[in-house]
Amino acid sequence: MLVWRRLQQAGAINLQAGAWMLPHAPAQEQLLQTLLTELEQQGGSGFFLEAKAMSARIQADLIARFQGERNKEYQEFGERCEEFLQELEKETRTRKFTFAELEENEQDLLRFSRWLRKIQQRDFFPGPASRAAQERLAHCRQALQVFTTTVYEQEGLPTPNLEEALQTGSAQEEGEERETW
Repeated sequence: MLVWRRLQQAGAINLQAGAWMLPHAPAQEQLLQTLLTELEQQGGSGFFLEAKAMSARIQADLIARFQGERNKEYQEFGERCEEFLQELEKETRTRKFTFAELEENEQDLLRFSRWLRKIQQRDFFPGPASRAAQERLAHCRQALQVFTTTVYEQEGLPTPNLEEALQTGSAQEEGEERETW
């Protein structure tokens, strides 16, 4: 199960019966070597091979498989972004302009940013779905900026820059110490 999960996280596609494929690159080769070593330390065995598509059609089919797997992830990402936007709309309709809601929404946006980065790291053949996901995230950022402005206006405070607020939240989430007053 560990090998399967690590290969999935790396963006490999399962060809069949335990045969997985990744585009050749030093990072992927290192990952496979590490996985093989871990597998052997646990009493298992395996191997990896370098392969070449024998025709342009096969190459195109393989690329389409990689893109299909990433497209599923981008679709789920887009659905979650839409839910986020709907939540912001609901909070705006009900005038729920609280710092607690703002903080929760900022954390959601940070998770979306990390999630999209992970998908893009394993997207070896980016296409329209990648660009659409970036646009969805930008739309979420814009909507959160509007919500942030409203929360601060409701409290009579100057509006912070969203990027600065997200970076501060991200640093605190990652365990960096911040001096508080």
